[in-house]
Amino acid sequence: MSIQWFPGHMNAARKKAEESMEKVDMVIEVLDGRIPQASSNPMIEKLRVFRQRPCLKILNKADLADPAATSAWIAHYNRQKDVNAVALSCKKPSDVAKIAQLCLKLVPNRGTALKPLRIMIMGIPNVGKSTLMNALLKKRVAKVGDEPAVTKIQQRLYLGNNIVLIDTPGMMWPKIEHPSDGLMLAASHAIGSNALIEEEVATFLADVLLMRYAPLISARFGFPTEGIDGVSVIEGIAKRRAYRLKGGELDLEKAAHTLLQDYRSGAIGRVSLETPESRVALLASYKPSPSLGEAAEAIDEDEQDDAR
Repeated sequence: MSIQWFPGHMNAARKKAEESMEKVDMVIEVLDGRIPQASSNPMIEKLRVFRQRPCLKILNKADLADPAATSAWIAHYNRQKDVNAVALSCKKPSDVAKIAQLCLKLVPNRGTALKPLRIMIMGIPNVGKSTLMNALLKKRVAKVGDEPAVTKIQQRLYLGNNIVLIDTPGMMWPKIEHPSDGLMLAASHAIGSNALIEEEVATFLADVLLMRYAPLISARFGFPTEGIDGVSVIEGIAKRRAYRLKGGELDLEKAAHTLLQDYRSGAIGRVSLETPESRVALLASYKPSPSLGEAAEAIDEDEQDDAR
């Protein structure tokens, strides 16, 4: 299943962001720590690189992600030009308190009364931008919701230490190139529910969890995972939770929803659906059989191309 989701207001938001990018000093890009690269909007990267704006990449929801995978992603991003990466939870005040100083280090010539540091906060829907804004300003200035695309307009707000924040609506991009990215985004609730079929998304999620975190499935749902696939996981959840339809058949839709909710809330455990290594393998699968080493070089070349 190929998932695409680009509501009309996002095109207007992209045009507005393009105009505003010229007037800011740096970008904060908020990513989902469980799927950092899948949740990185390529349009944001192109806009900021074109304007030569440094970027603080925040791997949000780090408390839900696999710490080993997160460390690998931080190292990966910190090797990129004009990029600093940090893993945190926007719901933790102690984590958010670090952000202002990290931004000032990226743009040391700003942050004075005469030259305030102007920061644009960007990211895909439902990744935690509004939560971050509220935490930075220590008051509710941005609407927070459990559904993607809650914020639809740009906001300009003032933080202490001579910092100006520009909050932007969550933006997807017109075409998700890799189907697995769309499925990871859907599983992580970055895509509106009207654009997906939960059973298919949950089956994809179950297959990834079986490959990387099978013991967590057994611990959460109470059945062995040896020799089963994603469909069997959904069926197993329905059986263990006694999810039945009126005729006695398994309620697979409810079971799929349960798996997705447990993943999103962290009830299954700390998991990451991608790593830098899995990203290399994904990109390699779309090219004519390069070696893993060549694929690794290709991802670096892509990053260098974006920086030109």
